Amino acid sequence: MELSVVMFWFASIWILPFWSLMWFVPKHALTQRFVGDLRWCFMPLLVPYIVLAAPQVGTILLTFASEMPTPQIIFELFEDTDVIMLGWLHFLAFDLFIGRFIWLRMLQAKRPLYVSTPVLIMCMMMGPLGCALGLAATWEKGQSIDTQSLVSQVAAEK
Repeated sequence: MELSVVMFWFASIWILPFWSLMWFVPKHALTQRFVGDLRWCFMPLLVPYIVLAAPQVGTILLTFASEMPTPQIIFELFEDTDVIMLGWLHFLAFDLFIGRFIWLRMLQAKRPLYVSTPVLIMCMMMGPLGCALGLAATWEKGQSIDTQSLVSQVAAEK
């Protein structure tokens, strides 16, 4: 089996428990422990990314350092299946990162599951739109949200 296929499946399966925890049991201790800790939810996604990125680093950096990206350059870059997989891993990692951010905001804003779950599903499927919906759903006039202390605040409420 090709390495990029193995990395695809590892990363795609790795993220599912994190999304499930955020969707269905956002306040549970397991969710706080695993989604709240970047070492569990985000760092393992770096392994497949690094495995696939290492051989491509020179090409990618040279491509973007030597000329302004154009649609044609991007099309040519994405003709390589490993670069396509890098793009997929990039989507998974940053959609999860954004989803985690929105999950934390939902917790602090005390939004119910019927609000948080659809927004977090949108974060998984279409990260930027889910992020925009999550920001809108948690926006409170005059209130700033400190994401660094959110996990400890939620844990303290238990």
